[in-house]
Amino acid sequence: MLAGDTHLPEICKQIVVGEGTYHRWRGLYGGLKPKALKRLRVLEKENARLKKIVADQAMDLSILREVAQGKY
Repeated sequence: MLAGDTHLPEICKQIVVGEGTYHRWRGLYGGLKPKALKRLRVLEKENARLKKIVADQAMDLSILREVAQGKY
């Protein structure tokens, strides 16, 4: 779209995205190819899953420490 004679504000209206969002997305993902972007999304999802596992384990350890000390 940008290669043609359409201006950025018009394009943003067509895809229902603000210009600020467009610039932020371009800064984050501008140099990525579709395959790399797909891989990034997979890694972000995996990272979120692992963070949840670590948080659950930390909670379990905290509970076990309290039980071992007789604080419950």
